[in-house]
Amino acid sequence: MAGGWAMLPILLCSAVALAIILERFWTLRRKAVLPPGLGAEVREWARSRKLDPQHLAALSQNSPLGELLAAALGVRNRPREIIKERIEDTGRHVVHRLERFLSTLGTIALIAPLLGLLGTVFGLIRMFLAVMVSGVGDPLKMAGGIGEALVCTAAGLCVAIPAYVFHRYFRSRVSDLVVQMEREVFLLTDELTASPDLAAAAAAPARVALAAG
Repeated sequence: MAGGWAMLPILLCSAVALAIILERFWTLRRKAVLPPGLGAEVREWARSRKLDPQHLAALSQNSPLGELLAAALGVRNRPREIIKERIEDTGRHVVHRLERFLSTLGTIALIAPLLGLLGTVFGLIRMFLAVMVSGVGDPLKMAGGIGEALVCTAAGLCVAIPAYVFHRYFRSRVSDLVVQMEREVFLLTDELTASPDLAAAAAAPARVALAAG
């Protein structure tokens, strides 16, 4: 109440930022995004040809890494370029989900100090209006305006600073997870393109072209 009406949007931003931070901490857990041993297990599936639609569907629902690996396995009998295109298309959707709500958190980090500044301005206006009406002989009215200004400024900064820190932290975490997912996907792609069946499938068009020539 001491900060005036401007405290309401600041408190709302605080609640939203806290919810996003807790949700991202849970969603971006390493074992949830990169289950231990999943990449090696899938490469073993590819070697033993133990692949069927049920395997791929379960793998796709397993984790973000599983979704990427399932996308590669879904076109495993295609040339390497097509496998890469499918992985890139799926990867864009995966990264978008990993970065979910981060733009909102960044927006809160930006607008919270502005809301605090707005409350500060209104507090100063209130103080000057009190001076115009009562003169400088009533310090209580002046103190109320100054107090409202300081409370809003402090509240806006207290929301903005943690929001900005966690926004940068989660962006960095997503980048680290993406790099590790790329490594696992590249290993699987090498495994798929090194298989004799795939090599024969990729070489078939070349043999046809030579025969036609």
